[in-house]
Amino acid sequence: MSRVFIVILLFFGLSVQAQPVIKGGLEAFVNTNLIYPAYSWQNCIESSISVSFKLNKNGEVYFSKVTRGPGIDLDKEALRLIRLSSGKWKVPADYDTSYVLIAPVNFKITGGNCTGISVGEMQRAIAVYQADQGQTDAILNFYRNKEQGKYNEAEEPRFIALKKELGYDDEWLLAKVKEGEKKLRQKDYQGACEDFLFVKYMGSSIADELIQRYCK
Repeated sequence: MSRVFIVILLFFGLSVQAQPVIKGGLEAFVNTNLIYPAYSWQNCIESSISVSFKLNKNGEVYFSKVTRGPGIDLDKEALRLIRLSSGKWKVPADYDTSYVLIAPVNFKITGGNCTGISVGEMQRAIAVYQADQGQTDAILNFYRNKEQGKYNEAEEPRFIALKKELGYDDEWLLAKVKEGEKKLRQKDYQGACEDFLFVKYMGSSIADELIQRYCK
């Protein structure tokens, strides 16, 4: 399966001369650093995500949020990529740091098993993700509480069964760890630790060593 990831960066309220720039262009930056999220990859989900952000005088991203997206893992990856660009921007001396920049980030997959996937099928997969999110949060909260000793041991079999139902098996969790390791190589320690802690609070110990090394 191949993929195409396209970014068009729009600057509102700026003249051409006043635009901040990133070496090589933002499109090249995200194409280099993109990690297509597992759920959307497996379910052939494509979407356009709009991320708003602001830069300070040092070219650092000091504010960012998703302003339009389907509310799934693609939103998180688009936001991560913009945050990862922090410190890599060159801004004009007279740059107004109050400007809001908007990056429409388009995720698209071509070829492979995704050929012929309809919009309806993608929408159903998005709906499943959103419906499952509450149950995922319940599992994470259970294992956070377990770490603190604030849990009912008799409830754990129910959460183990729920993990199986949602597909959070050893293979899935290992893939999540590998995503985090890719982010480490990009020096995205925040993103990597979010992945490792997700695995931890899914009741798995396979990321514990990485958490000890990078997430203190």
